[in-house]
Amino acid sequence: MNINKNDTAVVIIDPQNDVLNEKGVSWHLVSNSVKENKTVENIEHIFKAAKQNGFEVFISPHYYYPTDYGWNFAGTVERMMLESREFDVLQLRKRNISKVILLGMLANICVEAHLRDLIEQGFEVLIVKDATAAPQHPDLGDGYKAALINFGYLANAVLSTNEAVKAMA
Repeated sequence: MNINKNDTAVVIIDPQNDVLNEKGVSWHLVSNSVKENKTVENIEHIFKAAKQNGFEVFISPHYYYPTDYGWNFAGTVERMMLESREFDVLQLRKRNISKVILLGMLANICVEAHLRDLIEQGFEVLIVKDATAAPQHPDLGDGYKAALINFGYLANAVLSTNEAVKAMA
């Protein structure tokens, strides 16, 4: 995957206190993964590299509308996010963007959903694997490890922050 500022953008998903801060409502689910990956530091490193190298940056926040709390059914992590009241789009084509450097939260839900959507829309996608994290649940297991497997099968590239920054230079 050839990364360059003319057709590649950085997209960060849900850089919110709910998942990236010790006081966040979902911190208990993601804290170990965030700390192990140095997710906050790596997101900052990607932001700085994007600015230094002239890459456009897009934020993709998720938001739950009041009516969403009336859903008749939801997936396990969706239910957890709804119950914790986590705060849950892109204008890439209009800027001739065909490649995306993707990072953010949560790896096995929002990042993977964006990855699948972008791939289906014809974008090339690079995942920055240590600039994301996921829930670790005693019964369900490690969402981050599950996400890494899927990233490998779906993304055009899966790189560390240092590798991604080098590719952006």
